[in-house]
Parts: sequence; C-alpha cells; structure tokens
Amino acid sequence: MIYLDNAATSFPKPEPVYQALDRFARTSLANPGRAGHRMAVAAERMLDEARHRLNRLFEGEAPERWILTLNCTDGLNLAIKGLVRPGDHVITTDLEHNSVSRPLRALEKAGVIRLTRVASSEGYVRAADIAAALTDATTLVAMTHASNVLGTVQPIEEVASAVRAAGALFLVDAAQSAGVVPISLKELPIDLIAFPGHKALYGPTGTGALYAGPRTDGKLRPWREGGTGGDSSSEVQPVLLPYYLEGGTPNVLGVAGLVAGLTWVEEKGPDGLRAHEVELLQEVVDWVERAEGWGVAGRWDPARHVGALSLRVPEGLTPQDIGSVLDVSFDIAVRPGLHCAPYIHRALGTFPDGTLRLSPGPFSTRQDVQHLIGALGEITASIL
Repeated sequence: MIYLDNAATSFPKPEPVYQALDRFARTSLANPGRAGHRMAVAAERMLDEARHRLNRLFEGEAPERWILTLNCTDGLNLAIKGLVRPGDHVITTDLEHNSVSRPLRALEKAGVIRLTRVASSEGYVRAADIAAALTDATTLVAMTHASNVLGTVQPIEEVASAVRAAGALFLVDAAQSAGVVPISLKELPIDLIAFPGHKALYGPTGTGALYAGPRTDGKLRPWREGGTGGDSSSEVQPVLLPYYLEGGTPNVLGVAGLVAGLTWVEEKGPDGLRAHEVELLQEVVDWVERAEGWGVAGRWDPARHVGALSLRVPEGLTPQDIGSVLDVSFDIAVRPGLHCAPYIHRALGTFPDGTLRLSPGPFSTRQDVQHLIGALGEITASIL
C-alpha cells in the first residue's frame, strides 16, 4: 500500500516507536501512581517524561502545564468547555476542523456564547481580520495553525499579538503543524495549544496534549473529573496541574510510544520533515497545472504549507470515486470528502462532495508520488 493519508494519522511509525510500545507493554504497563509499587511509579515516570519532552520541544513555561489527552479533539474540548462563560464572545475561522467548530457552534446554539467566524481567502486568514473582529467582550480566539484540508499555514504569530493586546486568550489547534512546523511558546504569546500524538509526532492513536499557559490559571475548569493516581482525599478534582485536567487513567502505553516519537522528531528536525513532504507535493502541483480538469484547492505556497494538499477533481467524477479506484485498483490510500471541515468546503464551493486530499509522510518517496500521478492520469484518461 502506498499510504498518502498522513494528515489523518501517520503511517508507518518510526521503528523506535514500535519498539518502545512493545518494551513498555511487556515491562511497565501498570496504572500510574505516585505512591504505588515500582511498576506504578515507572508508569508515572513515563507520563512525567512525556511532559518534559513536550515542554522542551515546544519551549513551554513548565512541564506540569502539559495536559496529556486522548487526542487533539479531547484537548480542544478541555480548553473550550473549560474556559467559556455565559455571555462570552468567541472568534474562530472558516478553516476549522469540527473539533473546534462543533463545540463552539453548540455553545452558540445553546445561547451561551456569541460567535464570530472570520472568513479565509484562498485558504489563508488575515491577522487584520481577526484583529478587526475583537471586541471588549471577546474572551477567546480559537483557530487552526495549519488547515487540515488545504495544508495552508496561518499567521498565528500576528494573530497571537493582536489577541494578547486585546486581553483575550488564544487557543491554537496544531493538529497538522506540531512536529513539522517549529513552535516556540517562549516566543509566541499563545495561551493554549492542542495537538494529537498520532500525526506528525509519530505516536500511536489515543494520545495528545493540551498546553495551558500561565494566563489560564484560575480560569480553566476541569471537563473530566475522577481519579488522579495521587490525591484521593479531596472531594473535588485537585487543583494542582496537570492532574486538575487529567481525571481518569491515562493511555500510558500510548504515551510511551509518543515519547519515542518525540525523540525521533527532535533527531530529524521539524523543518526537514516539512520540507520533504512539501517537495513531494510540489510534484503533484506541477502535474495538476498540466492536467486537464484538475485543480488545487486554495493557494499553493510552499513556504507556507504543510504536507497536505486538496485537489479539485474533473467534472463528472467525485473525490469518492477516485479515492475508491486508487484504493482498489492501484493500492494507494488517500482521503476523499469533507475532512471534518464543512465550512471551508462551503467557502471553496466543494461542498458536499469535498476534495481529494493527499498527505505524504516522512517515509513517502518520489516513486510513490509518481505512481499516484500515473494512476490519476489513467483514471481520468478513461473518462475525459
């Protein structure tokens, strides 16, 4: 199988990830506990190691500010539902994944918040448009760093400065950027950032993280409450981070794999990983420019792009048709459809069928892409 669906989840994982999962499962897979037996303590140490490694890679304030989550959706919900209050004004964009759009829209429909959705142009949001939407009542701006549909990288540096100047909090969905775009929380005034472990950090599914910066202190409420592996005497969730937001038994096995993935990313470097994927997509873009009936959704700018590209398919075909033929006849995995982001597809005019998304990974090769291009040419030659 030629796997070009890394924007959904990376595959294959680096070999050290598989090794770490096997080793931990066989030797240390106990329920974490800071005052338990040595296997429980070893499991707790693995969670602590993950926080330290995340804090180092993303240059956060402190390891305890990293909340280990089930995935990016979990982290975004922890942030949104833990922060907003009745009467708040929240700003988001039309690029968002449903993990941002749905909780915000549900809160808006329930009459809890007022919501402003800023429009993008060719896949990019202007920081000036976010700044213009800010009001005295704005408490939160929630937006993606890189579109999961188009791969376009947003100007979060400028947005962060505008949001901080307005006194609001800034939540970044880094599902498509964490691991391939350098992010320094020391340099950027980002208050909260969420991402999964299973995409460009090369951990297994069921892992993720939410960073809660100092400006969130006293404002975040726990969304999940339960056991913490430590303080069992408190009647309510202990307020000490990270346990305040981590109720329940964590996916410690998955975290062991995530730590191995983080090591691999640090060794390779985010810039090099992104450059490899964008170079492969450039070959597809060059082919599209020559091919009849095909188009690139959004504006292609290699300097402001991660490894995800959406194609408009020729008239008379649907992305689902082509995705199915690629899978069955050519052994190529891509992702057709709306990609859990209906607002941007409506803006692009690709709703309801969506686009054909291609997302290579670190183990994808030029030969893989050439095979894909040849397959697309064969499919469309029989139709056009």
